Formats: sequence, C-alpha cells, structure tokens
Amino acid sequence: MGLRRKSRELTLQFFYGHDLQERPSAADLLDQEIEEFQTSFTSDQKAQPYAVQLMRGICARQQEIDAALADCSHHWRIERMALVDRNILRIAAYEVLYVKDVPATVAINEALEIAKRYAEPESISFINGILDNLQGKDAS
Repeated sequence: MGLRRKSRELTLQFFYGHDLQERPSAADLLDQEIEEFQTSFTSDQKAQPYAVQLMRGICARQQEIDAALADCSHHWRIERMALVDRNILRIAAYEVLYVKDVPATVAINEALEIAKRYAEPESISFINGILDNLQGKDAS
C-alpha cells in the first residue's frame, strides 16, 4: 500500500470519528483534534503529513466540497449519505478540486480502492458515479 493511500485512510478514520462525535469543523479546534487523533492511533509517521494536509484542507473547504458533491449527487443530500461514503467522497473531491499534483483519475481510483476496503459493496458504484460527475464538471 502506498504512502498516500495510508494518508487517505488515516484521513478517513479521522473524519469518521469527527462525524460520529458530531464535532464542528472549527479551525481553532482542529489542531487539538488532530493532535488527539495522532496520539490515539498509531500509524506510519511518514503518512501523517499528507493526512494532516488533507484534514486541514477538507475542514477549511468543507462547505465548498459538500456543495460540489451535492451538485453531483442526484437525489442525495450529503447528510443522508453513509458516514464512510460521505468522507471518502470528501477526500477525493478535495484532491480533485484543490490538490494539483494528484490527477483526478488517481484521486478517484484511490477513493474506489478505499471504498472496497471500508464501504459497503453497493457504495462503490455510488461513489464512482458522483466522482465521475465531479471530474466532468471540474474539467469544464
């Protein structure tokens, strides 16, 4: 497993807990929450810098990301999506929209591989459809 995939999985775990505990995405609390997460979970230290970059970036742009995902997901509100699906989508959407050194196809493929490991089997096509739609809109 590649280092960035480990970072994405750490980010997924962080946001899963974040959402499960219904924590706000307040910037002033984020550093403390990240520190608590890092002390609670042992992980590859090399994976942490990119994971923290993703965590900070997604929190900073969550409203924009959620709006883009809502625009690409027909008949699904973000808050109704399964926690795992929603957070896999947020990670990939952040990379597609804001991380220029990650090609959109790589971000989508990584999201699908993570979904195979953590999401329900039927979620994979759901996630793929939304991200394909997002990629098409981003290219326009």
